[in-house]
Amino acid sequence: MREEYELEVLEKYDIEVKGTRRIRGAFFCDTNEGTMLLKETKMSARRASLLYSVLSRLEKRQGLRVDTPVFAGDGELLVTSADGTVYMLKRWFQGRECDIRQDAEVERAAGKLGILHRETGSRELWEPEEGGAGIGAGAGGTARDPEEEIRRHNRELKKVRSFIRGRTVKNEFESIFLENFENMYRTAELVLERMQDSGCGRLFRDSIRDGCLVHGDYNYHNLLVIREDMAVTGFEHIHVDVQADDLYYFMRKVMEKHRWKRNTGQRLIEAYEEERKLHPAELEYIGLCLAYPEKFWKTASSYYHSNKAWIPEKSVEKLKLAVRQNEEKYGFLEDLFSLRF
Repeated sequence: MREEYELEVLEKYDIEVKGTRRIRGAFFCDTNEGTMLLKETKMSARRASLLYSVLSRLEKRQGLRVDTPVFAGDGELLVTSADGTVYMLKRWFQGRECDIRQDAEVERAAGKLGILHRETGSRELWEPEEGGAGIGAGAGGTARDPEEEIRRHNRELKKVRSFIRGRTVKNEFESIFLENFENMYRTAELVLERMQDSGCGRLFRDSIRDGCLVHGDYNYHNLLVIREDMAVTGFEHIHVDVQADDLYYFMRKVMEKHRWKRNTGQRLIEAYEEERKLHPAELEYIGLCLAYPEKFWKTASSYYHSNKAWIPEKSVEKLKLAVRQNEEKYGFLEDLFSLRF
């Protein structure tokens, strides 16, 4: 029945659909105007309009391949099916995901990110000429003060420790967590102290004031390689925030796969800076965010909010990996960001 609703939605667009292919939560559509993707969305009409404005400008100004929304025949960007589900049709591309293990591809991806940030680095660059709707700091993503975010994570780490200490019998996950807590928490507190003494707070406030846009989920799943080019997709979480946060997130994912090799990190930054120069405060922000034991906190948080009667082996492996990767990155942080822990 759901498939019938989705096909009904496609009829509301002024395009010729030659064929469709069902994937989880979406339809690939072969049309007379190229490949498109029909996908469920919880986006508001106001936000969809802003997304179209930003992405269509990126297409026109820079010739970037992005998944720009497509208007239906009635001039709307969102279409509601008979069962009440809301859909958006977007331009799509025939390509494969970026290979995170290939230096050339991740460097190209860093360069694409530099272009995106350069073109959306202030409200004047992306806001619709007619004014009106805007992408707020909390729309589609949550811009949080980085210092407050680290404080929240640190409080949760201590809460997890208190909970585990109170358990009479410790499982493997809990034993590994307690064994490594002191070192991890010391690093977490040092990151907070250095962030408080840095220019990161001002960078955050200036970014919100100026309306700097971030992709919000810049990773290899949202990057499609098309011959010698690369398309950027998955802009659902676009919002106003510190743009360096996108680069930090992308670098963390890449560096974890590359075992924190200095040369790889250096080339990522250089590729980005070929399109947009980083300010010293942004480099400091990236270094401090990378220094934070993010995966250790995330794995512990997931454990704390889960059914603790059974801890899957995968969670134990994730915790061991988090500890190992944290040790691996110390030399990288010192060499590239002059950070010692």
